[in-house]
This record gives sequence, structure tokens and C-alpha cells, in this order.
Amino acid sequence: MKILLSIKPEFAHKIFDGSKKFEFRRSIFRNKAVTSVVVYASAPISKVIGEFEIEKVHNKELNQLWKETKDLSGISREYYDLYFTGKEEGFAIQVKNPRLYSKARNLKEEYGMVPPQSFAYLV
Repeated sequence: MKILLSIKPEFAHKIFDGSKKFEFRRSIFRNKAVTSVVVYASAPISKVIGEFEIEKVHNKELNQLWKETKDLSGISREYYDLYFTGKEEGFAIQVKNPRLYSKARNLKEEYGMVPPQSFAYLV
């Protein structure tokens, strides 16, 4: 099963150039059958640009999560701390086999959807 994630373009590009191996989330999907992520690069791109497999989903206390992911996080500690403000723990989706599409796809035409705030299940 796949999910669609909205990701800021700067971070989406880092996933596909290999410099970002973890996608951080304040909350996560509950369905354990999810094995891959379709990436919707938010504005100004506003297109589906690729996908990746999920190696593992890490769920830890924030300092421990940062210790384990910082070298391949693709973000600064300041951004991380700001993103997780008010949370005790966080999630890091570990990226495996990222595949950038040769041509970006229109979300509405391809999937009949509008961009999700966080994620949406794809069937």
C-alpha cells in the first residue's frame, strides 16, 4: 500500500538527490501495510514528482531521534526543533530506493485528489 505525502520542494529534492534519508513527521499513518510513499512537492511546484520505499519508521523521543538521524536528515537542528515544537516524540520515515519521475504528474488528473495536509492513503 502507498501513501501520498505533501513535502516542501526543497526537502523533496533532497530526498531524490540522496542528501535527505529521513522524512520527519509530527504524526504518522497507522496502517502497517504501507510500504511506499508518493511525493507531492507542495507550492510552488504543486506536482507529484516521485516516490520511495519505506525502509523503516522510527518513533522516538526527540533528542534520541535527532541523534540517530541528524547526519542524513537534510535539515538543520534549528528547523527540526521548530518543526517539533510542543511534541515529546516524533517520527522519521527512512527513505529507501527513491525514484524521481521523468515527468512531474498533476495530482488532480493522476489521482483525482487535492493535496493532503499531511498524508493520504492511495489504493
